[in-house]
Amino acid sequence: EVQLVESGGGLVQPGGSLRLSCVASGFSFDDYAMSWVRQAPGKGLEWVSSASWSGAITDYAESVKRRFTISRDNAKNTLYLDMDKMRSEDTAVYYCAAIKGSPLKSSNRYDYAFWGQGTRVTVSS
Repeated sequence: EVQLVESGGGLVQPGGSLRLSCVASGFSFDDYAMSWVRQAPGKGLEWVSSASWSGAITDYAESVKRRFTISRDNAKNTLYLDMDKMRSEDTAVYYCAAIKGSPLKSSNRYDYAFWGQGTRVTVSS
């Protein structure tokens, strides 16, 4: 059974930091590029960041550039998102998603082969 399980969400104050993790199982993790996609309350899905299969190629939405860092540990089948200098507008449910081949800057869940259940992040004082 294919699974992507996100964790690490929670409540953080503005300016704070948080690390999200996504553990993959049931497929060859290092054959897939990975993305983080988020959905803020009452809004649509927003692509956040992507990493190639090796993690050597990464990309970020302008809204998170220089604040968020995507990385992966293929030995642990795990994708990470380190979030710093967080803002209230980062409040959202964060999903990890997998696509075979090249990384994709898409927020459409049907573009991805696998999609996690999400972890909720709230930035508030």
